[in-house]
Amino acid sequence: MRPFIKTVGIKEPWPPWVIAFLVHVVSSIFAIVLHAFSPVHIPAVMWLWIQGIGAAGAGAMAGLPRWWLPINLVFLPALDTLLGLQVPPTFFLVVFGFIFVVNVAAWRHRVPFFLSSSKAAATLVSVLPRQDGIRLIDLGCGTGSLLVDLAEARPDGYFHGVETAPLSFLFSWWRARRRSAIQVSWDDFWHTDLAQYDVVFAYLSPTPMTRLWEKARCEMRPGSLLVSNTFVIPGILPTRIVPVDDSMHSVLYIWRM
Repeated sequence: MRPFIKTVGIKEPWPPWVIAFLVHVVSSIFAIVLHAFSPVHIPAVMWLWIQGIGAAGAGAMAGLPRWWLPINLVFLPALDTLLGLQVPPTFFLVVFGFIFVVNVAAWRHRVPFFLSSSKAAATLVSVLPRQDGIRLIDLGCGTGSLLVDLAEARPDGYFHGVETAPLSFLFSWWRARRRSAIQVSWDDFWHTDLAQYDVVFAYLSPTPMTRLWEKARCEMRPGSLLVSNTFVIPGILPTRIVPVDDSMHSVLYIWRM
């Protein structure tokens, strides 16, 4: 089904949080109207769940990624529960701050916080070119676990991680601080030149893949590899597909430039 946002002719995509806010407003109005004209008594908590179901459905119709569905569903019921516990306001500020510093990429680029499994790292090692001095960049390196696994498996290589979320960057930088083969940068990978790397690895989301392909086509050298964990590039057939035997049923999609 075509997302509603595209159906009504909006060309520039709205940020997910704007869409989520709007669907919650609409579903809340809908729940209030239903409550006003309902012929039977329904407990207040049930109306919160009705609102959540409406928000989840409206969010899906508006084209929000699937991981927004449970957020929209439980937002108001969870908020009501927390308010009933009389939690100090500073608690919400701390929680928001933590979520923000970990998920900056989700707000800015529609890229949630994903971590590649150790089996995905091992599978990536098996498909890397065999020449010495291989140079690889991880676009959104998170906590740096993939970089560490790669550096241990290929001590001859150079592995660069780019991360925008402050807390994730600090954690990744701390893990890599004594490893000369790893460099971690606090930067936006859209501003990073890909021409100097033999392999570009990405574990992003469906939303930025087309833009990533255009960037890779412009910057990556002939013969270099673009590797995506789980997410394909729409309309572009990969050169190779390598399944990963992990709990997430990951797949590595590989394009030779």
